[in-house]
Amino acid sequence: MGLLKKTGAALAAGGAALLALREREHLGETARAIRRDIAAIQERDPAAANIVEALTCYSGLHAVMMHRVAHMLYEQNLPVVPRILSQVNRFVTGIEIHPAARIGEGFFIDHGAGVVIGETTEVGNNVTIYQGVTLGGTGKETGKRHPTLKDNVTIGAGAKVLGSVTVGENAKIGAGSIVIHDVPADSTVVGNPGRPVREQGRKVGAADVDWTHLPDPVADAMRSLVSRLVELENEMKEAFPEMKERIEQGQEEGERELDKVFDYYQGLEE
Repeated sequence: MGLLKKTGAALAAGGAALLALREREHLGETARAIRRDIAAIQERDPAAANIVEALTCYSGLHAVMMHRVAHMLYEQNLPVVPRILSQVNRFVTGIEIHPAARIGEGFFIDHGAGVVIGETTEVGNNVTIYQGVTLGGTGKETGKRHPTLKDNVTIGAGAKVLGSVTVGENAKIGAGSIVIHDVPADSTVVGNPGRPVREQGRKVGAADVDWTHLPDPVADAMRSLVSRLVELENEMKEAFPEMKERIEQGQEEGERELDKVFDYYQGLEE
């Protein structure tokens, strides 16, 4: 009952504050951002069959919608109520977003559970994050102590971005990564600690390897042995002319057997 009373009081206060807003453009901005959030689900998740499904079945969207209302009230310097709304949001959706966090349009939280977004976090437009992501602090900073995500960033499940770091435009952070340094634009970061493995479409940190055409030392050794055996057989034909016919017959039989071996291994490679 206590929780229900708090929820009812918070929503009532929030409704009263909305009606009392002097700057009507805030309502328009929030409504536009929510429409873009709904569109983002349909654009990025093939499982979203229609707008009704997006509105009713996506806890990430519910969390973002509630956050936008809480943030709007926070911007109006309304005390306590935005924090209560954020806690109700956490209880209902399992997603915790501080009302002060600034989030751009087209924000998509897929699956949602366990996401935490800290107070001074700044998120650009068209950002996608998955379940278990933390945009948090290190506990060693004050003031701006949470991440800044530029436009079109994607963060995989369970990744942690900690501290006042900047993740550049179009960057991708792999699942389970822990990022404590700035991430360049147009890069992919993985690991603990996170490190770039691709920048501007090129691999970094390791030489490019053609994995489909690796050297085969066993095959090379076999070719060398066969070549040497042919040389010895030719020398024997010159040294023992009377055995030339038998040697050539043996060569033919050997070539047929070797062809079978090479054909077998070639079939395995294909």
